[in-house]
Amino acid sequence: MSEQGKGSASASTAAPAPGSDTYKGWLFKWTNYLKGYQRRWFVLSNGLLSYYRTQAEMAHTCRGTINLATAHIDTEDACNIVLSSGGRTYHLKASTEVERQRWVTALELAKAKAIRMMNDQSDDSGDEEPTSQSDRSELQGTLKILISKLDDLSTCNDLIAKHGAALQRSLSELEGLKVPLEGGEKIKAVNERATLFRITSNAMINACRDFLDLAETHSRRWQRALQYEREQRTHLEETIEQLAKQHNSLERAWREAPTLVSSPPSAPTNNQGSERVRKEEASDEDEDTEYFDAMEDSPAFITVTASESTQHRRSQSNLSGASGGQASDWNQDDSMSPSCNDVSGKELQPRRQRRTHIPDKPNYSLNLWSIMKNCIGKELSKIPMPVNFNEPLSMLQRLTEDLEYHELLDKAARCDSSLEQMCLVAAFSISSYSTTVHRTAKPFNPLLGETYELDRLEEFGYRSLCEQVSHHPPAAAHHVISQRGWTLWQEITIASKFRGKYLSIMPLGAIHLQFHSSGNHYVWRKVTSTVHNIIVGKLWIDQSGDIEILNHRTKETCQLKFSPYSYFSRDVPRKVTGVVADSGGQAHYILSGTWDDKIESAKIIQSSRGGSGSEGKQKTVYQTLSPKLLWKKYPLPENAENMYYFSALALTLNEPEDGVALTDSRMRPDQKLMEEGRWDEANSEKQRLEEKQRAVRRRREAEAADALDEACSLSPGREYEGYQPLWFHQRRDSLTGETNFVYKGGYWETKERQDWSMCPDIY
Repeated sequence: MSEQGKGSASASTAAPAPGSDTYKGWLFKWTNYLKGYQRRWFVLSNGLLSYYRTQAEMAHTCRGTINLATAHIDTEDACNIVLSSGGRTYHLKASTEVERQRWVTALELAKAKAIRMMNDQSDDSGDEEPTSQSDRSELQGTLKILISKLDDLSTCNDLIAKHGAALQRSLSELEGLKVPLEGGEKIKAVNERATLFRITSNAMINACRDFLDLAETHSRRWQRALQYEREQRTHLEETIEQLAKQHNSLERAWREAPTLVSSPPSAPTNNQGSERVRKEEASDEDEDTEYFDAMEDSPAFITVTASESTQHRRSQSNLSGASGGQASDWNQDDSMSPSCNDVSGKELQPRRQRRTHIPDKPNYSLNLWSIMKNCIGKELSKIPMPVNFNEPLSMLQRLTEDLEYHELLDKAARCDSSLEQMCLVAAFSISSYSTTVHRTAKPFNPLLGETYELDRLEEFGYRSLCEQVSHHPPAAAHHVISQRGWTLWQEITIASKFRGKYLSIMPLGAIHLQFHSSGNHYVWRKVTSTVHNIIVGKLWIDQSGDIEILNHRTKETCQLKFSPYSYFSRDVPRKVTGVVADSGGQAHYILSGTWDDKIESAKIIQSSRGGSGSEGKQKTVYQTLSPKLLWKKYPLPENAENMYYFSALALTLNEPEDGVALTDSRMRPDQKLMEEGRWDEANSEKQRLEEKQRAVRRRREAEAADALDEACSLSPGREYEGYQPLWFHQRRDSLTGETNFVYKGGYWETKERQDWSMCPDIY
């Protein structure tokens, strides 16, 4: 019988019927993101729910307790139970729906009984004495002081009443004397004030008497509440003391561990991974013997980091042919092959000093709803927006920002193993989203024929060129060639919709990457970006969807999943997971991390089929080596929050360059004015450029109509080609079967000649 089956059996046989004083059984408890749900032994007794790892632990170690009298019981689905009390929350899962219902019934009855006991102890307890002599003496002393103060107040009240009455008599006598009319009015006013004073003093003493009566009535309730808090404090102190003892014992065990486990001197990098494994084993909620899956919306696999001894034991037997037996695979110390780490091909060149800041963003307020309320459902590229919602970069420059972490491709080009290369390519595809986490502003829509070049040949060995090849729909073509062994090209069409509360941006088109030496050709597509809280609240951006990276030469794949953010999800925000598999579908590497911080990879040394989830889907459990860092986001420059959250590369994209084309985005006047903080002028210039572009489009449409009329007439007509980009032309891709724009050459040669006469006048 499986462990899960045993748990179910134990729960059904060992637990008495709900409603009895004690209820026991196995439940699955959520522990952490690595282990998921783990099986624990729960005991419900006297209104307290406690849990243990095993039944044997009941004699000495309690892992946690929650008081049902103040707990909230919730049921998420067929098998889940959520208990929350104060800042503590337990996410539990029963093996079956019937078992879940038994536990819920028992918990509800225990909660009702605990509340009833608390009320019985606090209310209607006038005849019950305090729990200790010291508490009773303290209470009696407090009441005596209150009574004494009340007597003092009563004495003062009597004196006030006596003197007030005398004062009123005197004033009445004065009223009877013959005094001027004005003096009589004043005496009458004083008499009225004396009467009000006496009434107020009587009200004060009555309120004090009511307070004392209330204090006497509720004193025992306060005493019970105080006693309960003292018991909770004592229980907490005992728990902390127990945890401190366990921590000390685990610390001693950790110190003694290096003497028991022999580590080869040739693998120094594994010490860190072993230390991490030992720390995880020391955790209260981590176990090495049981791996159960009970997550509903989790990935289709579970990863378990192997211990050091397990790595050495299984490395030669279980998956000796996992990567084709190549010597260049990640070895046992979890480092990349020497070919990937070789830096002989990266010549260090003196770098040009580039700018590190731009003018601070002005603080202009604008009512977004007044502009957007009439734009719901329209294509984003057709909405006229002021520059207040933009950042001083065009979409072509944002596309170029994909090269922020180009060194990942330089490293991948030196890899002999295509699987290792795939991991680095996947990290590169994820890294392109890291610059978007705080970038909620909209880039400028490029004008038709607009270009952008990024020449980093001397510094980093690559040259990049983008051109806006279509305006409706907006499409940009991008081509990058590197002297360090790779070429990247893509055509991206942006489909975007404003939905009232959020904005969806869906990049359409494939990204191609080819390595010169191996001929490996990778193709993938981007995920959907969503900007939330467009109307109300703080803007924030999220990435969601799946990416499949395919090596068309070897048929190896990488499946990446970008998990959408959910308030109710227990996943890490912006989480990305992935599996690298060979052409036969066998998994070799696990990728995990977040798209805004870092990505790690772990080599799989063993896989097995796990238990079935609630939907009957069986999940795979992967045992891996210690994770290895593939990519880490660069920190943002200083004062980035006032510079549109630009990265170090983004700050240089508008920096003036000598000899660029007349259509380059650096030359765009509205964008330059916005960067300088002159937003009013930028808005006027933006409207001028857009109207100029519309006039050119209308002229083209008129020419196309004239050509069509001539073709339909008796006379031979002339052929109208329409707009043709300067540096890209359409070709059918043999791998994807799609027709897209690819670089046809000539730009860099034209730049050397400085002959830009063919460039259109778009600015």
